[in-house]
Amino acid sequence: MRAILWRTSDLFAALGGVILVIIVAVTTTNTTAFILDRLAGLFGRDVAGLPGYEDFVQLAISGAALMFFPFCQANRGHVAVDLVMQMAPAVVRRTFDRAWLAVTCGVALFLAYWMVFGLLEAKSDGVVMAVLGWAVWPFYIPGILAMILWGAVALSQMFGEVSHA
Repeated sequence: MRAILWRTSDLFAALGGVILVIIVAVTTTNTTAFILDRLAGLFGRDVAGLPGYEDFVQLAISGAALMFFPFCQANRGHVAVDLVMQMAPAVVRRTFDRAWLAVTCGVALFLAYWMVFGLLEAKSDGVVMAVLGWAVWPFYIPGILAMILWGAVALSQMFGEVSHA
């Protein structure tokens, strides 16, 4: 089960990376269009930017950012304060590590729980992006799945081998 969680975390991070690359490409294209518009303006011409650029970036980044959390948790890439804990006995370090893993799991699942309500509200209200007209609710799904996966990874670490012992 642990291997499946770690591979899924890797997959989520890779998909998040692909989304970020697409965001960078779209941003570069839009910025280039603005530069060309300024230059074309010198000759009485126009170059249009990408319509709905802000809508796309807002929707894409909302899921992509959260998709890295499970990977960071699986690789213990989160912030830890070891200065005080490095001198504590191993049993104290294990206890604190497991306690923080439990808190992390709780926070992740709490966020997933409330994001489900956000999805349901956005869907029932028919919220769409202003320019593109895309429904907002499907873009909650990657974030919800990422929060559940983040919680599952933390839970797995809590009952598995603890790296700070």
